[in-house]
Amino acid sequence: MKSYTLIISVMVLFATLSCDLRSNELTIAGKIGEILVVTDKGIWESDLKECLDTNLTQWIMPYLPDVATFQLIHKTPNHFSQGVKRYRNILFINIDPDYKGKNGSIVKRDDVWARGQLVVDITAKDYAQLVKTCSSGLDNVHDAFDEIEWRRLIINFDQTKTQTIRTKIKENFGIDVVLPSNSSIVTSRDNFYRIEFPPASRPIEFAGTGTQDVGAIFSGLMIYQYDFIDSIQFSHEALLKARDTMLKYNVPHEIEGLFMGTQYEPAIYPEGNEIQNAKGTIDGYEMRGMFMFTGRPIRSTGGAFWSYHFVNPETKKLICLSGYVDAPITTSWTHPLREVQAIIRSVEFAK
Repeated sequence: MKSYTLIISVMVLFATLSCDLRSNELTIAGKIGEILVVTDKGIWESDLKECLDTNLTQWIMPYLPDVATFQLIHKTPNHFSQGVKRYRNILFINIDPDYKGKNGSIVKRDDVWARGQLVVDITAKDYAQLVKTCSSGLDNVHDAFDEIEWRRLIINFDQTKTQTIRTKIKENFGIDVVLPSNSSIVTSRDNFYRIEFPPASRPIEFAGTGTQDVGAIFSGLMIYQYDFIDSIQFSHEALLKARDTMLKYNVPHEIEGLFMGTQYEPAIYPEGNEIQNAKGTIDGYEMRGMFMFTGRPIRSTGGAFWSYHFVNPETKKLICLSGYVDAPITTSWTHPLREVQAIIRSVEFAK
């Protein structure tokens, strides 16, 4: 077993996340979007629970219904030691009277009981120090779990047999992205590709009823490009305008007259920020929002999108990768949105 350990005070940020996924042959367990919190029942049921919820179950904005980055599940140390230890994300919270540090400690360990696992230990000498440590450090703990979640997906997708599609993308756009197995190109033009991912079904059981919603999820990736002229094209509104133009002519609905468009309601108005790809080699602009099929005054379906915009210096094209998720509100969107996030972050220039 190979692991890396980092001890920090409550005022210091996590170091850059790194892990060797080859160091343990056992695979991780648990669902994407879960953090297992291992701590005594008294700590879990104390006022600290609110601090954990606030800092670790952050929202991916601006989606409706709300999409949480994580859900917290709890086990006592005794329950954990007698059960499965291969959970993908584990947070240990412990009060140790023998701990001598002036500040509480946050320790990060990779690949402890399974390949790709991230374990974080928070230790304090008493409850007051523990609260201070969590208040100052949990946001960074969240970011570490958040990053490893989509990086795992990149590694998994990179091992799927999608080389034929990836070769076509390289030849047409000069880029490479990972894709889920059994993905298929459904639209192929010089400036626009739409790729469908295999449909997923994640049943949701309604408490007390004994019934389930099948929860069919449809998702995919659109890749489009147009001439890059100047930096004005990278303004938030300019990218949205170009998006709507591309979708109007390339993503029609099965009902004549309808096409995919962007929702601009104030509560779900698209948000954006500057980011880099997973390897830090491409600077770009990320955008998240909601889409719906528009064009006629009738009710239509819609869903969520997550996109990434950047310039290919070789082709002088502005390229957008825009993943989408169409799922019923009774089904969690966390997993499919994480998949989209991983795919757009995986992008590299073709070699």
